[in-house]
Amino acid sequence: MKSRDQYGRSHLESLFCAALSSLVLVLLGLLGSVHGCPGVCTCYGNTTDCSAIGLLSLMPILALLDQDALVLRLPQNNLSSLGTTELSNLSSLELLDLSQNNFSTLQPGTFSGLNSLRWLNLSANYLGARLATSDPNNSTDVLQGSNGSQGSTGLNKEVFRGLWRLRGLDLSSNGLLWLPKGLLDALPRLTWLSLASNRLAALDRVTFEPLVGLQQLQLAGNPWECDCKMRDFKHWMEWLIYRDGQVDAMQCSLPGNLKGRDIRSVPAEMFSYCLQSPTKEGASGYATRPPCPPGRISSNEECVRQRYRPVSVRRAHGTQIVAGVICGTVCVMMVVAATYGCVYASLMARYQREMKNRGQPLMAESGAETDLEDGQMSPTSPDETPPKEPCGIVHGYRISSF
Repeated sequence: MKSRDQYGRSHLESLFCAALSSLVLVLLGLLGSVHGCPGVCTCYGNTTDCSAIGLLSLMPILALLDQDALVLRLPQNNLSSLGTTELSNLSSLELLDLSQNNFSTLQPGTFSGLNSLRWLNLSANYLGARLATSDPNNSTDVLQGSNGSQGSTGLNKEVFRGLWRLRGLDLSSNGLLWLPKGLLDALPRLTWLSLASNRLAALDRVTFEPLVGLQQLQLAGNPWECDCKMRDFKHWMEWLIYRDGQVDAMQCSLPGNLKGRDIRSVPAEMFSYCLQSPTKEGASGYATRPPCPPGRISSNEECVRQRYRPVSVRRAHGTQIVAGVICGTVCVMMVVAATYGCVYASLMARYQREMKNRGQPLMAESGAETDLEDGQMSPTSPDETPPKEPCGIVHGYRISSF
C-alpha cells in the first residue's frame, strides 16, 4: 500500500510539474508576442494581416496585436460586432480593412479611438440588410428584421465620430437603402467615397455638403430614381464636377423616359416641374398655394427672387474656356501688330540715316528733274536755271521716290 501511495504521489507531482512548465511556456509565448504578431496572422513591416482565419470576435487576438501597427487587415472573417473600446489601443492605425464580414450594425463611437485612421474599408457587409421602418432623418433609427424584431440601425450618424483625418471610406455592397443625415459631418478631410452596389434610390444634398475636399465619388450599381428627390443632389454633383471632382456613372432606373440614362447628362430643365404638384383630381395645379411669378421661386411661405444660375455648370465652364481662348488670341495679335510697327519704324529710321549720309535729299524742288536712285541729275543749261527769289518765296516741292 505504501508503495502504491508513493507511486501515486510521485505521478501527481510529475503531472503538476508538466502542467506548470506548460503554463510557463504559454505565458512566455504570450509575453513574447505582446508587441509581436498573433500566431494565426501574418505580419510584415507595420502590417498585420488576419484575413480569412474564421474570427468571430477580436478578443482572441486583441491583446496580441502590435499597438504600433499602421495597417490591420481583417477581411473574410465572421465578425459581426465591435465594441466601442475594442480598437481604442490602436491609436497609430492608419488603414483598417473590415470588408467581407457579417457586420449588420455599428454603434456610435466605434472608431473614436482611431485618431490617425486614414482609410476605412467596410465593403461587403450587411449594414443595410434590414428594412428601415423609421425616418432616416432621426439619429435613433429603428429597423425591423425579417422576423419582425426591432433593433438599432445599421449606420448611426455618430458612427464615424473622431475620424477627422479619414481620407477614404468604402461603404459599397452593403445593401444600403438610405444614408442618415449627419453621417458624414465628422469627415471634413474625406477625398474618396464609395457607395457603389447598394440599394440607394436617392441621396440628400445636405448629407454631402460637409465634404468640401471630396475628389472622387463612386455611385454605380444603385437603382437611382431620377425624380424631384434627386434635383438638389444633382446641383451639388455638378458643383463637384465643376471643381474637377470625379463622379462615376449614375444610371437612372426610374422614371421610364430616363431609364438607362446617366443623370449627369440629364439637363437641369427637366427638373423644373418639381416646383409644381398635381392635385388629387388629376388636374394640373398646385397642392399648397399658387405659383410664384416669373423670376421668383418658392421659399418656405413666400416667394423670393431667384438667383441667376447657368443652365449647366459644365456649359458655363466651357464658355469660360472659349472666352479665354478668344482673349488670348486677341492679345497675341496685338503683340504681333506692335512688334511689326516697331520693326517698320526702325527700318524707316535706318533708311533715312543712310540717305542722309549719302547726301541725297528726301525732298526735291519741283522744277528739277532728279533721279535719287541713280544719283544722276539731268543736264540743264545755265540759262534755264531759275533765278533765286530774293524775297524768300518757296517754290513747290515734290517727294522723291525711294
